[in-house]
Amino acid sequence: MKALVLVALLLCSTRLAAAEDVAPPPAKAIKARRSLPLRIVPLHLRRTPQAPSSQAPPRQAAAPPAAVPEQFSPPQEAYASFPERPGTGATAGHPSMPSACQTRLAKLAVFKPLPGLVGPGECGAADAVVLDSVILRDQGKVAVSPPATLRCTMAEAVAVWLREDVAPAALKLGAPLRGVDNFDSYECRSRNRVPGAMLSEHGRANALDVRAFTLANGEAVGLTDTSVPKDWREDIRASACARFSTVLGPGSDGHHEEHIHVDLAERRGGYKMCEWDVREPVRQAERTEAPAARTSPSSEQVPLPRPRPVAANMAAAMPLRSVKGRSQ
Repeated sequence: MKALVLVALLLCSTRLAAAEDVAPPPAKAIKARRSLPLRIVPLHLRRTPQAPSSQAPPRQAAAPPAAVPEQFSPPQEAYASFPERPGTGATAGHPSMPSACQTRLAKLAVFKPLPGLVGPGECGAADAVVLDSVILRDQGKVAVSPPATLRCTMAEAVAVWLREDVAPAALKLGAPLRGVDNFDSYECRSRNRVPGAMLSEHGRANALDVRAFTLANGEAVGLTDTSVPKDWREDIRASACARFSTVLGPGSDGHHEEHIHVDLAERRGGYKMCEWDVREPVRQAERTEAPAARTSPSSEQVPLPRPRPVAANMAAAMPLRSVKGRSQ
């Protein structure tokens, strides 16, 4: 009997010990723990577990900075075409993709895309092309001789002008349009090649000088040739002034007497400049007339000297000694 009582007492003591292990500590113990000082470690000083070396990706060395080329300034009359700098073109990152302008131009003309034009100062252009020929509505081609280096928007304007305006007008002369005489396109220079003048639109590949058109019968039609019918040249002038922002010809500044300059220069308020005098041929009578007869004035137009006053005439008639006596 006593043995059973001892076993029961041992079982009760064991259960009480287990209950004490899982029971929460008394309030005094909790207060004692909270009163201990806390150690705060900043985040940047805490140690984070690192992945094993077998799983860590290899670190790549940082790429050195791109070298900046030295600035150059060749003479303004000289120009050059260099490959476009990375990331500066209209299709940066995709050099093989045509621009939206080139997609439109492909339906109107035959051209070669250029990576870009880079010249001294402000010269150059992005999205430039070499315009070889223009495709007409009847699938005939108008050759540009020599091929013109232009920015795509300017090449598109030239193609539309030749296709929609000049080609129909050429049929009035008896033959289809087949060629354009390119007098000048991209050239890094000042206006009219005057030293110190502002940069020409030719330096931005935004201008074209046209001297004549060629017909299918081999006839060359000069835009400043007075033997070409005046009404035909006036129609070409009106169409050019409607398509382009600048048109310069005879009578503009003395530098465009034998060709026509067209460009797409941007001005405030969309201002346009159209200066092209469509001149008439010199009459045969004016050619054969003597130069002296045209320039020398008649004798009636020569002014006579003013009459002298009466007192001055009387003093002049008096003897010299009497005049001396009065002046003394």
